[in-house]
Amino acid sequence: MPDKIRRVQYYHFEVPDRPGEGARVLEKLREAGVHLLAITAFPVGAGKSQASVVPQDPAAFPEAARRAGIKISAPKEAFLLQGGDRTGVAADVLRRLAKVNVTAVNATVAQGGGFGMIVWVKPEDVAPAARALGI
Repeated sequence: MPDKIRRVQYYHFEVPDRPGEGARVLEKLREAGVHLLAITAFPVGAGKSQASVVPQDPAAFPEAARRAGIKISAPKEAFLLQGGDRTGVAADVLRRLAKVNVTAVNATVAQGGGFGMIVWVKPEDVAPAARALGI
């Protein structure tokens, strides 16, 4: 398993699906002093994209987003996993979650051998997933 597993709060919001929009929104968040642990964005249709962000300080994020003019969702929970990379680490995580319906996953490795993964589950599956992950 990864070296560190934690429950995190995330928020999502929609932005126009057009060139430069992601840079514009992330610049506003940077100007508001927001440090993000993770971001995932994807098109949702009708000229819109959805961004899901995990702020380092979830308590301060709603006010920072408001000041930046970004309308965010209510907070939701996901799991952030970090540690050293090795063959099959994502498979190990998903094997532990085999009895939970995982909604989405993003994983990556970083130069130097680091590994990061974010796992989303439905709200009713957060507690069972936490138990399965041993947190």
